[in-house]
Amino acid sequence: MKIKNHIVAWSFVALSLSCATNPFTGKKTLALVPNTQILPAAFAQYNQFLGENKVIRGTSDAEMIKRVGEKISKASERWLTANGYAGYLKDYKWEYNLVDDKTVNAWCMPGGKIVFYTGILPIADGERGIAAIMGHEVAHALANHGQQRMSAGQIQQVAGVATAVAVSGKNQATQQIVGQAFGLGSQFGVMLPFSRSHETEADKIGLTLMAIAGYNPDEGSELWKRMKAKSGGQAPPEFMSTHPSNDTRIANLKAWAPGAKQEAQKYGITSFK
Repeated sequence: MKIKNHIVAWSFVALSLSCATNPFTGKKTLALVPNTQILPAAFAQYNQFLGENKVIRGTSDAEMIKRVGEKISKASERWLTANGYAGYLKDYKWEYNLVDDKTVNAWCMPGGKIVFYTGILPIADGERGIAAIMGHEVAHALANHGQQRMSAGQIQQVAGVATAVAVSGKNQATQQIVGQAFGLGSQFGVMLPFSRSHETEADKIGLTLMAIAGYNPDEGSELWKRMKAKSGGQAPPEFMSTHPSNDTRIANLKAWAPGAKQEAQKYGITSFK
């Protein structure tokens, strides 16, 4: 039991000392793994990925990805400066690449390292769709979601050890039942909702960024209608998924679009592409 108590005590100390307020969400977030460790690792992994995949350069699509990415990153910097966070992205090294891959995906690593797969271009259906996707992916990095997930994973591991220690004196059947219950409970009760909340935050922040960049945020809900059509409407139940359901996202994005336009007006944006 002493080991368990030490683990629990360490967890409370780590949580109390490792929270930071994110300017985009206004929330205190887990930061057990510092950016001084995360960013160099992310940059190295990004370069390794580019070296192992076919990067498309010089085409109209590749140039569009870069053009939209630069507009979205400048929008984020404008928002941060206007809200008292000038220099917040000083360690970011923005990069925007298109990779030849049929997978319907795009992502942004911590520090602004972005990849779009060619497979997502038909669903994006043009520059506005690219802006909606770009805003969402950049928002993940700006909200420090990667850092939070790494931190949450560490806490989950520690809690798992504490649970195992707590039942170590029980019979094997009891240990297995408790272990399975902890695994299911932590996954469906904590980790998956944690991931869904990140997706929702990125959706909302992304709309604001694309609007400040001059793109019509109404495109957000239209994009997800196309995403839903592409998937044939098939998706796991929302409580079993890392992402909100398509219908939830469409409804949210549609409801948030007017607010994103109002925010963009603060930066002199009165018409949208």
